[in-house]
Amino acid sequence: MRIIAGIRRRIADFYTLWRFAKFGLEYLGQTKALLIALLTALFFFLIFWWSLPNTLFETPLSGVLEDQKGTLLSARIASDGQWRFPASDSLPDAYVKSLIAFEDQRFYHHQGVDPISLSRAMIQNLSKARVVSGGSTITMQVIRLARHDRSRSIWQKMIEAYLAIRLDFSHRKKSILKLYAANAPFGGNVVGLEAASWRYFGKAPAYLSWAEGALMAILPNSPALIHPGRNRNVLLAKRNRLLDKLAKTGVIDATTADLAKAEELPSAPLPLPKAAPHLLDRMIREKGAMRVVSSLDVDLQMRVLDIARRRHDLLRFNQIHNLAILVADVESGAVLAYVGNAPETGAQHGQDVDIITAPRSTGSILKPFLYGLAMQDGIILPQSWLPDVPLTISGYRPENFEGGYEGLIASDEALARSLNIPFVSLLQQYRVPRFHYHLQKMGLKTLTQHPDHYGLSLILGGAEANLWDLCGMYASMARSLGHFWPYNSRYDPKDWHPLSYLPVKAKTQRWWETYDTEAQYLNAGSIWATFEAMQEVRRPGEEGEWERFTSNKRVAWKTGTSFGFRDAWAIGITPRYVVGVWAGNADGEGRPGLVGTQVAAPILFEVMGLLPSRGWFKAPYDDLKQVPICSNSGFRASKNCPVDSAWVPKKALNGPLCQYHQLVHLDESGAYQVTQSCNPRGQIQHVPWLQLPPLEEYYFRQKHPEFKALPPFFPGCGGAASGNPMQLIYPRQAAKIYVPIDLDGQRSKTIFQVAHRKPETKIYWHLDESYVGTTQTFHQFAFAPPPGKHVLTLVDEQGNRLEQRFEIVLKE
Repeated sequence: MRIIAGIRRRIADFYTLWRFAKFGLEYLGQTKALLIALLTALFFFLIFWWSLPNTLFETPLSGVLEDQKGTLLSARIASDGQWRFPASDSLPDAYVKSLIAFEDQRFYHHQGVDPISLSRAMIQNLSKARVVSGGSTITMQVIRLARHDRSRSIWQKMIEAYLAIRLDFSHRKKSILKLYAANAPFGGNVVGLEAASWRYFGKAPAYLSWAEGALMAILPNSPALIHPGRNRNVLLAKRNRLLDKLAKTGVIDATTADLAKAEELPSAPLPLPKAAPHLLDRMIREKGAMRVVSSLDVDLQMRVLDIARRRHDLLRFNQIHNLAILVADVESGAVLAYVGNAPETGAQHGQDVDIITAPRSTGSILKPFLYGLAMQDGIILPQSWLPDVPLTISGYRPENFEGGYEGLIASDEALARSLNIPFVSLLQQYRVPRFHYHLQKMGLKTLTQHPDHYGLSLILGGAEANLWDLCGMYASMARSLGHFWPYNSRYDPKDWHPLSYLPVKAKTQRWWETYDTEAQYLNAGSIWATFEAMQEVRRPGEEGEWERFTSNKRVAWKTGTSFGFRDAWAIGITPRYVVGVWAGNADGEGRPGLVGTQVAAPILFEVMGLLPSRGWFKAPYDDLKQVPICSNSGFRASKNCPVDSAWVPKKALNGPLCQYHQLVHLDESGAYQVTQSCNPRGQIQHVPWLQLPPLEEYYFRQKHPEFKALPPFFPGCGGAASGNPMQLIYPRQAAKIYVPIDLDGQRSKTIFQVAHRKPETKIYWHLDESYVGTTQTFHQFAFAPPPGKHVLTLVDEQGNRLEQRFEIVLKE
């Protein structure tokens, strides 16, 4: 039964469909003529609609870069050799009214073709027996420009009229005016109103006067007249007639017309602005847009460009041909000035190279990041000591730029003076892979090799970076401390960077908001302590002299100089701005005197002088704690230390206690050390004493004459001394020593050196158990061991013994 019922339902459905189909066929039969008419109309409408391409003009465009307010900064000529700007959003009133009065008075009243103008043109042409008037509307001229000025026959005129009607059907009048203004010829290789306005008057179209607007209106009709010496009187007469016409029709008054006619015609075309050519090329390459509104400030850009020009004029006397300057707003990350290379450097010196994005050796510019990271991990405190003694690690022997050694130096002073050895020692403690990892996470995109490739030289210029990434990293530190984060709803997190050359805005981070695009790899306390150390405006210059820079604002800054004097860096940071400077040669040629403090730092502070001051970073007390520290070593105070106090990042509170102050036992006179079992004079004094390792002490007391060495043991108690008073300066570790061959064919001598807590003590030198000599006061010995492995043995007159194994390798 169910099957039969289902069959019945299907039959009923088919019957219903048949009835509807029958009704439709009967209705179509009655309206067949109407349907044919509709289909025919649709066919011709589609032909009409498709007769015009979606894009009328596919000609190449000039690249245009504008500042944040729309002022032209730079332009790049189109690939076909024409100055043709992308269509602008608006047209000046003086130009539009002049154009309509001159070319198409009924522009707003016809539908692309003006029958009255065509009739008048036909009568004039017949009466003169030649073509004297075309009768084309502005819309028809747009079509002719889009069709590349084909022959002016009657047939082509009919096609232009047909397509003009089609264009008017789908476009607003304002859009048609924009198309005409952007593609009309204005003489020579100048196409479009905007390009013509800059080439002939040196200003944007919005600032055109009535005389200039009238000239721009008539020029496409006779573009060759703009050239000097070519019937300029004819051009002047045409312009003045148009001004009289504007006055007669009431568009302008007679006085305005007379004043406009008194203006002279422009002379030779003016050069277009080239305030930021490298940024323009970069934006075209990265964004693909031919007109870009940037975040730059035109006034600041021009002043920074002037500084670059003046400084370059001085630097090129030392054959230093390239420099770059970057200025950005910390809060938003918006770039305010971008000088990719020195103006007028010349093609032979890489003028077109954008130094801001070019990888260069970092020198010492990464030291603040290591300082902050090590403090965050509790390895150091803001002023804790770092060793500054001769150092050799697997054949790598770093040197301080200024020469000499401090023995021990406060870490903030080591950063301010940019000493190399203390930071190599610090990186050795922090570990290269960890530092490498954090630099990558902070935004150093040029760090592409394995950590082992860089080794400890990573902190001294063994890696490459560009000014763009470095300024972004420093800005991120300041932004994290100020709780400002970039905000731009259009950014792609994959391509996110702390800086942007596009307009952005900033907002303050709330406690409930998190941003994955810029993780805080340094806490606020460590950043604040780092900036405090970077404020010191003294840096050692070449040959150990000191450079002092005065500034009316507080600036945290750092310089860097690469090996071979190839790169000079300087980066400064304030709560509001970050400024980066690089100087050198694009081809990598080093020059004497190419030092960060001497070349880049003066430029940095001159640029900083252009920027308004905004106070200093507020101490993040929620991330700091005031703790007792050793007033000498800067580490957390032990029970034997003289105590001072300092604000320390909370994450550094697990750092080590001071190990340099030990309790020593003196006799009642304080002149000798004694022990409980060896105290001939009775009473014992227990005195905290600053004790340094022999090598650190050797150099420390040269810089600190107030340092007091440990008193000697009372005669007869010397055997109770703890620790070895000797420490090798070179070689410090079992290492291979590569010895070159001199010009006379003999092996060069190797200078061995040892530090003794009491320099006047005699030291007896032995090589492979053979006595070679004795030193006193100055413990250096030069000799030439044969190739192979050796053992150096030192014994002082108190019987203290020191051994060191090494290997001599001949270096051809």
